[in-house]
Amino acid sequence: MSGPAPRLAADAIVVHPARGVLLVKRRNPPPGWALPGGFVEYGETVEAAVAREVAEETGLMLGERSQFRVYSHPERDFRGHRVSVVFTASLTSSRGEPRGGGDARQARYFPWDALPELAFDHARILEDYRNSRA
Repeated sequence: MSGPAPRLAADAIVVHPARGVLLVKRRNPPPGWALPGGFVEYGETVEAAVAREVAEETGLMLGERSQFRVYSHPERDFRGHRVSVVFTASLTSSRGEPRGGGDARQARYFPWDALPELAFDHARILEDYRNSRA
């Protein structure tokens, strides 16, 4: 079977020990909250893409990052087949306040017990992350 190739994305799980997980409110469809991230540009590594996307969408700079998992189910995004390399990441400083920018209307931390409804399969990704830490 041939057809268009899946699009490659990179997303970040950024957890502040006291404030929870960093999420962005999407500016474009589908609406809702999501992990910060986006598409990898031609000639860019996934590591560079996730740092660029987090900076654009939250105004925060990533420090250390580590690949968590790859999510590739063909139906995970209604817009088409998308493959996401998900990273866990720290920030260069925990003092800055996130602010929406780029494709994000807002950016903020959410406590684990008060997560909003999430776009795509990001609820599953965060569940996988929490289960991996248990």
